[in-house]
Amino acid sequence: MASHKPALESDEKSDTSVVPAKGSNATAGAVVEALEGRGVAEGNAGRSSAHRTQGRAGASPGLAGVREAARRDRRLRFTALLHHVTPQLLTESYYALSRGAAAGVDGVSWAQYGEGLAERIAALHRAVHQGSYRAQPSRRSYIPKADGSRRPLGIAALEDKIVQQALVSVLGAVYEEDFLGFSYAFRPGRSQHDALDALSMALMSRKVNWVIDADITAFFDSIDHEWMLKMLEQRIGDRRVLRLIAKWLKVGVVEDGRRIRSEKGTPQGAVISPLLANIFLHYALDLWVARWRRREATGQVIVTRYADDVIVGFEHRSEAQRFLREAHARLTKFGLALHPTKTRLLEFGRYAAERRARRGEGKPATFDFLGFTHCCSRTRGGAYTVRRLTVKKRLRATVQAVRAQLNRRRHEPVGVIGRWLRQVVQGYFNYFAVPGNLHRLRAFRRAVGRAWRQALRRRSQRGRLPWQRFAHLLRLYLPQVRQVHPYPLHRFDVSHPRQEPYAVIPPVRICAGGAG
Repeated sequence: MASHKPALESDEKSDTSVVPAKGSNATAGAVVEALEGRGVAEGNAGRSSAHRTQGRAGASPGLAGVREAARRDRRLRFTALLHHVTPQLLTESYYALSRGAAAGVDGVSWAQYGEGLAERIAALHRAVHQGSYRAQPSRRSYIPKADGSRRPLGIAALEDKIVQQALVSVLGAVYEEDFLGFSYAFRPGRSQHDALDALSMALMSRKVNWVIDADITAFFDSIDHEWMLKMLEQRIGDRRVLRLIAKWLKVGVVEDGRRIRSEKGTPQGAVISPLLANIFLHYALDLWVARWRRREATGQVIVTRYADDVIVGFEHRSEAQRFLREAHARLTKFGLALHPTKTRLLEFGRYAAERRARRGEGKPATFDFLGFTHCCSRTRGGAYTVRRLTVKKRLRATVQAVRAQLNRRRHEPVGVIGRWLRQVVQGYFNYFAVPGNLHRLRAFRRAVGRAWRQALRRRSQRGRLPWQRFAHLLRLYLPQVRQVHPYPLHRFDVSHPRQEPYAVIPPVRICAGGAG
């Protein structure tokens, strides 16, 4: 074994030049080809861009090394992450943003920032790493909800969006190895339809007789900043990263020209908010649910969570009731609360209809999840299935929005309106065209067609547009109803080979100071 000698001063300097020792094999009088040597190295060539870890061992380069380290050690705290926010990553984050998104308080759009992008990115990179970066408050905006209320949004300044997007890429390499299998919100490769397929598979393949449809009251507005930072410290030891996140949490919003500092919550619409929400619920809820199912439940329990919408299925009613009571206490500990009217315990499952019929009760109750009403149903062959239908309230709200837009644009050329309607209807079908829901899509198409005909009839005082003539426009512009998504069983088997839809990854260390 070679002995380890102390390094001399010369050993730490650049290598000296190397002269080739092999002589020429040319004969006398022939033109000799010169052999290539090696000159003095200029600087430390060939070093990895990855910094050394606290153990002074060489780290894997780039975010792939971060992900591998997070996978290898679920208790590891990363003390050096900000150096992964490079000019290249900031540039990629800029191009990952939406081109047409609204501007923040700085008034800078995506296209405007792209003018002189290299210089702007270089200055932003220096500010982030020198500590001179200052977060700007978000611009408050509201969007209508299906129930008539308004959802508050926070539109961040463009540079804040870029830095947040870059940090999401870095932190995602850590937390994607920690998040549990039933968490589907805002994660790569885990779309809303993946969550819907997983829920349908679990409801049909497991002994589920009772379902808790849980909704957290004003979740994004209720996130406790102190708890959020404590949870982040379980994995993140880089104080610079934590200071950046604290800036975004506390900077507040600007509404009606007045700045309002934030004491709790994270603005909906901020690039980093979905990741922070997932981290918060991972420690506040997911790990507890996984442990409760493993230690407390005697019957089968299935879980699917998408952001703050949680569906939990139980075999036994008593366990469902106990879970609901303990979940209330658990969330209260972190400053959250289950919505008193939207959170329900309902009888659901393969035998729900038969049991309720024996008791002289009506049909089993339904619940809404990700825009679909889930119902106990039967196939043509009599087998139990979960039928998913577009939520009626959402369908009506979409038709009303289309009708209002048609009334504003009714004097535009028919072809322009027709092409716009095609995009709207096709986009609607792309999400809602699941098996068993096609009759509601036909109703949606008919309602859009009636609204368009009514708008066209109001273009003149004559107002005559026979259905035979108008049917030609419908065939020309509105797409026909067809199934876009496969049955849950088919897609789930492809995307989750040999996995259960409600599989739980062994929990990592739970947040100290009562977070367990």
